[in-house]
Amino acid sequence: MPLENEEIKDTAEGIGTQAENAAGAEESAASREEAQVSAEEAAGAEAKAEAGNDEAAVEAEAEQDPAAEAEALKVQLAEGAERMKRLQADFENFRRRTRQEKEELSNMVVQDFIKELLPMLDNFDRAMAAEATDAAKFQQGVEMIYNQLTEILKNKGMELIDTKDAKFDPNFHQAVMRVENPDLEDEAIAMELQKGYMVKGKVIRPSMVQVVANS
Repeated sequence: MPLENEEIKDTAEGIGTQAENAAGAEESAASREEAQVSAEEAAGAEAKAEAGNDEAAVEAEAEQDPAAEAEALKVQLAEGAERMKRLQADFENFRRRTRQEKEELSNMVVQDFIKELLPMLDNFDRAMAAEATDAAKFQQGVEMIYNQLTEILKNKGMELIDTKDAKFDPNFHQAVMRVENPDLEDEAIAMELQKGYMVKGKVIRPSMVQVVANS
């Protein structure tokens, strides 16, 4: 019997030890949870503190001295005025360069055109230097010069306004006289008094014409 009592006692002591270990484990887990909660609370408090510091800094910036703000604005205005001056100077330089380039281009166009006219001028010199003994040859020379000039102008885009069998059109014709002609309809062109010309589709001089008006 004493042996059985000792076994019972040992069993009871073992059970008690396990219970104590379990309780200790639970207490350790609870302690860890409490520590975790405390750490989270501490982190939250730190974040709030930082936010408070940021708000304080913003408020401090907002409450700066008005004189300092005015000085900062003056500096910004001065910088803007200086930048505007530079932009204006750059624009003036651009306009000057553009004007010079246009003038140079215009001069080149005129020079090229005059260069094309020089052979015709040479032919005029030859015609005037020749003896006026043969009227037919002289007439032939003038026609050659005329054809040469016409060809040069055509190459530049010049077109003759055709008035043959045409009706009067104020976009291309200038009526300087109205005549009766029973053989033609009203508003028909009876005669061309001066030729008209276009350059690349644009009228530079309308044809001067007589227009039929029978009624």
